[in-house]
Amino acid sequence: MAKKAKEKNEQVKKLFIEFKKTQDKSIRDQLVKENLYIAEILAKKYVGRGIEYDDLFQVASIGLIYAIDRYDVDKGYEFSSYATPTIVGEIKKYFRDKGWAIRVPRRIQELNKKVNDAKIHLSQTMQKSPTIEDIADFLGIEKEEVLEVLEGAKVYVPQSLDQSLDTSSDDRETNLSDLIGEEDKYMIQFEDRDLINRCMKDLNEVERKILLGRYFDNKTQIIIAEELNISQMTVSRMEKKILKKFKESLKEQMKY
Repeated sequence: MAKKAKEKNEQVKKLFIEFKKTQDKSIRDQLVKENLYIAEILAKKYVGRGIEYDDLFQVASIGLIYAIDRYDVDKGYEFSSYATPTIVGEIKKYFRDKGWAIRVPRRIQELNKKVNDAKIHLSQTMQKSPTIEDIADFLGIEKEEVLEVLEGAKVYVPQSLDQSLDTSSDDRETNLSDLIGEEDKYMIQFEDRDLINRCMKDLNEVERKILLGRYFDNKTQIIIAEELNISQMTVSRMEKKILKKFKESLKEQMKY
């Protein structure tokens, strides 16, 4: 069984190598067929959230095609690891677009997320609710744009989880919350871990130790400095550079 799986993986790898050289659409169609199970699994994960499976599968399949077109076999990543974030990103984008009760310009939808993230960040750093001016300054946009986003957000109408639904199957009352699937925590951990590992490939050994020590092992700069036999000031300077490099790498990875 393991031998057959290995042989199949080798065949798929050869297809990717050939597709990279020729961009032959028939090879891409074959790659889509071989990997369509990934789109099926991920589409099923989001069933029960207000959008039909057929629509989710179609969106997931589009994400799969994007992943196939962008995948670089020479980088050594497993295709499934690369494709999963791409497909999930397309599905989540579809949910985001479908979630607006009234058609709101895409620019406002995207800016809405930035405004919400800014509100959370500023609330934590300022220890108070940020003003419209605070948010505008933080994002580098006009106050009018923040107001436009806040007004536009009012047309987003989430359904109550306590909403009763008529299932016509029995006399038992069914709420919307009974039909909503849960996030697979293991899949989320897998996606996050894979993304972090890809971003860390650009870091050298010392940079990796500092990043892992500070943000995964909760070590202080002093402890890390002692372990690496360098000064705490050096760790502090390196940490800033590492975070900048990591964020740039993260932005690149999120494009896919």
